[in-house]
Amino acid sequence: MAHQSDLIGTDIDAYLRAHERKSLLRFITCGSVDDGKSTLIGRLLYDSKMLFEDQLAAVERDSKRWGTQGDNIDFALLVDGLSAEREQGITIDVAYRFFSTDRRKFIVADTPGHEQYTRNMITGASTADIAVVLVDARKGVLAQTRRHSYVVWLVGIRQVVLAVNKMDLVDYSESRFREIETEYRQFATQIGLESVTAIPLAALKGDNILEPSPRTPWYHGTTLMGYLETVPVDDALREHGPFRLPVQWVNRPNLDFRGFAGTIASGKVRPGDRVRVLPSGKATTVARIVTHDGDLAQAVAGQAVTLTLADEIDISRGDLICAADSPAGAADQFEATLVWMHEGELLPGRSYLLKVGAQTVSASITGLKYKLNVNTLEHLATRTLELNEIGVCNLSTDRPIAFDTYVENRETGGFIIIDRLTNNTVGAGMIHFALRRASNIHMQHFAVDKSARSAVKGQRPAVLWFTGLSGAGKSTIANLVEQKLFALGKHTYMLDGDNVRHGLNKDLGFTDADRVENIRRIGEVARLMVDSGLIVLTAFISPFRSERRMARSLVLEGEFVEIFVDTPLSLAEQRDPKGLYRKARRGELKNFTGIDSPYEEPEAPEIRIDTSAMGAEAAAERIVATLKRLGLLDSGS
Repeated sequence: MAHQSDLIGTDIDAYLRAHERKSLLRFITCGSVDDGKSTLIGRLLYDSKMLFEDQLAAVERDSKRWGTQGDNIDFALLVDGLSAEREQGITIDVAYRFFSTDRRKFIVADTPGHEQYTRNMITGASTADIAVVLVDARKGVLAQTRRHSYVVWLVGIRQVVLAVNKMDLVDYSESRFREIETEYRQFATQIGLESVTAIPLAALKGDNILEPSPRTPWYHGTTLMGYLETVPVDDALREHGPFRLPVQWVNRPNLDFRGFAGTIASGKVRPGDRVRVLPSGKATTVARIVTHDGDLAQAVAGQAVTLTLADEIDISRGDLICAADSPAGAADQFEATLVWMHEGELLPGRSYLLKVGAQTVSASITGLKYKLNVNTLEHLATRTLELNEIGVCNLSTDRPIAFDTYVENRETGGFIIIDRLTNNTVGAGMIHFALRRASNIHMQHFAVDKSARSAVKGQRPAVLWFTGLSGAGKSTIANLVEQKLFALGKHTYMLDGDNVRHGLNKDLGFTDADRVENIRRIGEVARLMVDSGLIVLTAFISPFRSERRMARSLVLEGEFVEIFVDTPLSLAEQRDPKGLYRKARRGELKNFTGIDSPYEEPEAPEIRIDTSAMGAEAAAERIVATLKRLGLLDSGS
């Protein structure tokens, strides 16, 4: 018995070692609605013997309740896990499934076919090596087929299986298969997909899934499983690229050890290799490759390791360790393709967070070149992007970041956009190239600086940012405050919302995107005025917290005073000195703050003025008294 037990243990160990050495292929299935994506994956799971008895019993039970195949098993139910999907018979979320064969392990993502779930498809495709694009043999190549194929190309997948499914419903017609194949290959060539393998399938019946089907004697190509088991895996290809290690953690357990931990994005590394750290550009040599199981003589793409270096270099989370002879780039302005993934529209000029690799920086979209109609590939002029729309834009970061182009390296060339207030991921993008001006334009430093200008004026420069609803009294109160500061001998300048829109911002309307750009420009002008030593007063509705935070970030701490002129909407409407609320209520004035466009109240303003309980003169007196208390009216240094 002991000998038999030893043999069983040896067999298990051998099996586990063999399983561990198998390569992993990640792939997605995509296509139009009801092309049979979920059925195909369910068939793969069933035929590869990856279902436990209780799973099989559950799907047999569910097939009777939700199924569409009569008394037969509905393989789609193995994947469509959401109750909404089962009730509607469609895929909504991305469903991931693992299975394996004797030759390879697989992770498959079943992505939704509906246009409104493009963001879900982007999520599933972002880590995939290949795509299986399904086409219903009865319907042929549809607009959604083209859209999904373009998205596949967009995220960097270059190997595609054209799975012409439901061949049983067209009597396994070779002419129909060839017609679809020809049309798809023409489109694939147009968008740059060069590696396309077309396979006729009937997923429900298993034709050409695992074994060649006798019903398609005219087809002599590979089966779907044969293709999946033999296609080159991206991990193997990444090993031949230049070395890249995004630093995820600086490991300093004691004074004698300092290592830099992360997962190798591409290439290989050995002790003694010369490396360069970006964005600093400093070079050194790899001393050790440390892992939990001991030091390694070599590490390759996909491995999580800790590197120690020969020299003491200042390296932080987010830096990129590269091969010294083929380093990544470093820049703060880029052209990129952006997929918008949030219900709220993209607002160019707004400050978002951008995350690429382990780096997180502040970023804004500085210009939208066009959005793409993914069905026709037309370039359309636009000022914003809505949910699921794709555009090409210029973006700027608050400091240089290390990067590769997305075509060269998906790990170091892809990024996500995060809303600063909610922490929601609102976009995903792919870097094309650094803008030339990113390296050609440099800040000039002058002998006469802000402190010198402030000293001449005998004051501390500052921004007094008045915010509140239209009709709250911002301009009236700000005007009184400026008069009092002028009487105290202070050098001031007033920026008023209406006045600025007659010149600097006369090209802007009142959409959310235009409001963001309006405040971005004012924030930059106010920063220049503070640099000149002035006390600048700004009276703008400035409805969004993000833009007020952006304006605050442009100057030093203590130089920005947010003054919330707090007026109830009912009182503002009652005053209505310009008749704007009445027009908005009649529908004659669109995107009016407080009526059909939101106002986000300040959460912690330095000064709050309740105009329902305080007149303009008293409010101005209180603001000046507060500025004195804060030391902002003291003489400049």
